[in-house]
Amino acid sequence: MPAIVNYDDVQVGTELSPASFPVRRVDLVRYAGASGDFNVIHWNQRVARAVGLPDVIAHGMLTMAEVGRVITDWTGDPGSVVEYGVRFIKPVVVPDDDAGATIEVTAVVGAKLDDRRVRVDLIASSAGEKVLAMARAVVQLA
Repeated sequence: MPAIVNYDDVQVGTELSPASFPVRRVDLVRYAGASGDFNVIHWNQRVARAVGLPDVIAHGMLTMAEVGRVITDWTGDPGSVVEYGVRFIKPVVVPDDDAGATIEVTAVVGAKLDDRRVRVDLIASSAGEKVLAMARAVVQLA
């Protein structure tokens, strides 16, 4: 379990540990079952391409959740996330192979706020392209 992050020890510019999250087709099936989101573009290559996508894509909320793990891994407490929002700009394309896709995430403390809170700015990419914009979280620290 990570050590508790103390507000006094964090500065603007503090970098969180970068992370990579694999996403395979089987993960999309599991997420669909857990979320109830069985949209065809997340499992049927023919339909995904017919609607103009390059291939099957990961669920946006799955992508957002994986990116948010960087914060919860840093604090060790999912309850420390006070606000979290993103704008989806590119899908995570998940090839039908053993490797699938990878979501690469970096994060930095962008601001120290009142009440022992910080704003964390996140960058998420897959296949060399940024997939989220305005990815930010407000985190309550000890």
